[in-house]
Amino acid sequence: MTWDEWEQLKAAAARRHADRTRLNSVTQPGTAADLVVHDDELGALGGIAYRLRDRLRKDSDHAREATFGAAVELSNEGLGMGTALTELHDAWNSKSRTLVDACGHISNHLDFTRAQHRKDDDKVATSVSASVIYTYMK
Repeated sequence: MTWDEWEQLKAAAARRHADRTRLNSVTQPGTAADLVVHDDELGALGGIAYRLRDRLRKDSDHAREATFGAAVELSNEGLGMGTALTELHDAWNSKSRTLVDACGHISNHLDFTRAQHRKDDDKVATSVSASVIYTYMK
C-alpha cells in the first residue's frame, strides 16, 4: 500500500464518520438529533446500577471473614503467607467498596438526572405557555 492510498483510505473513513454524533446541532435541516434519552431508559439504567450495587456489596463480602481468619492463623504460625493474605484481604475490601460506591453514585446520578430533566421540562412548558399568552395580551 502506498502513502497516497493510505491517505485516501483515511480521508474516506473520516467522511463516513463525520456525521455520526453531534451535540447541540444537526447536520441538515429536517434531520433528527441522534442523542436522545428517554426517562424510562434512565430509570431502567438506574435500577440496574442499584441492583448491581446490592449484589456486589453482598457477594464481594462472601469470603471476607474466612480469608481474614486464615490470614490471622497463618500469621500466628509465623508464616509470611499470613501477611500477604492480609494485604490481599485489605486490597480486595478497598477495591470492592470502591466499585460498590461507584455503582451507587451512578444510580443516584441517574435518579437526579431524571428529576432535573422533569423540572426543566416543566419550566420550559410553563414559560412557553406564558410567553404565548403574553403575546396575545399585547
